[in-house]
Amino acid sequence: MRLRTVAATRYVTPLREGGSVPAIIEADDCGTYVLKFRGAAQGAKALVAELVAGEVARALGLPIPELVLVELDPVLGRSEPDPELRAPLRASGGLNIGLDYLPGSIAFDPALAVSSLSGLAARIVWFDALIANVDRSVRNPNLLLWHKELYLIDHGAALYFHHDWATFSSHSGDRFQRTRDHVLLPFARDLAEADAQLAPLLSRDRVREILAAVPDSWLASDGPPEDARAIYVDWLWQRLNAPRGFAEEAAHAYAQLV
Repeated sequence: MRLRTVAATRYVTPLREGGSVPAIIEADDCGTYVLKFRGAAQGAKALVAELVAGEVARALGLPIPELVLVELDPVLGRSEPDPELRAPLRASGGLNIGLDYLPGSIAFDPALAVSSLSGLAARIVWFDALIANVDRSVRNPNLLLWHKELYLIDHGAALYFHHDWATFSSHSGDRFQRTRDHVLLPFARDLAEADAQLAPLLSRDRVREILAAVPDSWLASDGPPEDARAIYVDWLWQRLNAPRGFAEEAAHAYAQLV
């Protein structure tokens, strides 16, 4: 698996809603992207989580904007007047990650959700529990509606185990009780079906292919990149092996609501 690489040609505007302050940029393929900076406070690990989680979602057939690698020349941000925004720009020369910009999209409102969302909601809850995504709550849904379709965005807070390599093995069995806070849990009645459908879609080889797309420079702080990739593969594969505690926990959390 290989992500496209584009070069940023114009810095359009920052997006101040997110904690990492991403930006809208134009690229040499005539596309417009939401750029996540390697030099932002969350560092390269947030980009690793964005890429891995996003491509796992794609492998599961979930709706997510295209991800691209973005080559950034820090000189593009020279016109940014805010010094707090210029700092991550200057620190992000080289490869960053971009998500296809969805013009006119609106934030998901759970108050407008309908019962027909059930199947997709269950699959998204299952996916977020698999990747230990702590950031799909009512307060911060990270879901967009675009042309009446739901899209998943912003996975930089997932895979939290990689902030503590020494205990990654114990985290792989985490039942992920944060699922009870998931914005889509009230609509996710088909969790058992989602578990049966989704788990077989991720082979160990597919997980390896996804990790192979992560640039070496994003993994350099954790030793040899191939060693780091192997840890991510092992963590995800251990979570995918039955019995999947995170899936049981999600079903239990839903049962508490009904």
